[in-house]
Amino acid sequence: MRQWWLLAWTIACFGMGLLTGVLRLSHWPHAADIGVAIVLAAVLLLAFGWWSDIRRQRRLQRWRERRLKIVCIGGGTGLSTILRGLKEYDIDLTAVVTVADDGGSSGRLRHDFAMPPPGDIRNCLVALADTEPLLERLLQFRFPAGEGLEGHSFGNLFLAAMTHIMGDFESAIRETSRVLAVRGKVLPAVREDVRLRAYLEDGRVVEGESRIPEAGGRIERLELVPADLEPLPDVIAAIESADAIVVGPGSLYTSVLPNLLVPGIAEAIASSRACKIYICNVMTQRGETDDLSASSHVRVIYRHVGRRLFDYVLVNAAPLPEEALRRYQEQMSYPVRVDMEELHKLGLKVIARDFIHYATYARHDSRKVAEQIVSLLGYERETKHLTR
Repeated sequence: MRQWWLLAWTIACFGMGLLTGVLRLSHWPHAADIGVAIVLAAVLLLAFGWWSDIRRQRRLQRWRERRLKIVCIGGGTGLSTILRGLKEYDIDLTAVVTVADDGGSSGRLRHDFAMPPPGDIRNCLVALADTEPLLERLLQFRFPAGEGLEGHSFGNLFLAAMTHIMGDFESAIRETSRVLAVRGKVLPAVREDVRLRAYLEDGRVVEGESRIPEAGGRIERLELVPADLEPLPDVIAAIESADAIVVGPGSLYTSVLPNLLVPGIAEAIASSRACKIYICNVMTQRGETDDLSASSHVRVIYRHVGRRLFDYVLVNAAPLPEEALRRYQEQMSYPVRVDMEELHKLGLKVIARDFIHYATYARHDSRKVAEQIVSLLGYERETKHLTR
């Protein structure tokens, strides 16, 4: 509002100058009337500027006092990593999780009990839980032996039992969240039993989340089976009211896209006024994203959903240790190439910095990523109010 104050004071000074001149130059016709009118206009402008400034400050204060709403979409270890960082902030956090997993413990429970796969849901609940470390270790414990138990995660079995007690998977998640004092909300993308089907460039068709990376071919197209799915109403409501929507990191075809292909979810993201952020993977994944650059990851998403979704892309700009690179090369995995020019052509604001934490494998550093997301929201929040 500084321009209003400046304009008002300028006009006021001009009007006072006219009045002063009138006292000495009385031969000016109507000079006094003009001077008085200008001074009154200046006073009104000053009052309006003061009133508008007060309103703006009050709106900004109310906005700051309201908890930010962030929706994170994905699956696998990537989503749970981001949630661990964001839960340390006083925000309203919702995780939308893929339920297409059909391998390991989750796949067995899905087959045996006709329930959605609990693995990724479990990881997100544990990531958001405000519990003792021992309870977290218990939920993540995997039975090393035992007929029928070997390979099962205790947390998966807990969710399976809760599903039978509560009668449905959503209620099981809700009650488990209460027991674990989860800081936020965890939602499956769909209620229905969903499978992934991939069409490869060589003409093969592969069905099943666990089989797609093992097929050994470049993926041309991915689809959900069945196609006539409906997203949870709570998922759409969370997206519509979000201040920020974060997609990724995670396996492009088996963690990220399965959520965005659910009818209605990509459309809700595209029409949302939230700040939309894509977190690109650090490394390529054999059988899914071989040789794909950062911009290629985004283009694959846009091609599948048929629209642009993101405002920002977060990419890692820090080099990996030689030892880590050698270990990844043995698995035919390489750092994702950050092609800045192509990302800018897609209309994205690129944030490239050190986002990784390296132990045995290179993972996103939950604290660094969370700080960046919250920082972006702070900037966006100020900008929106200053331009209104």
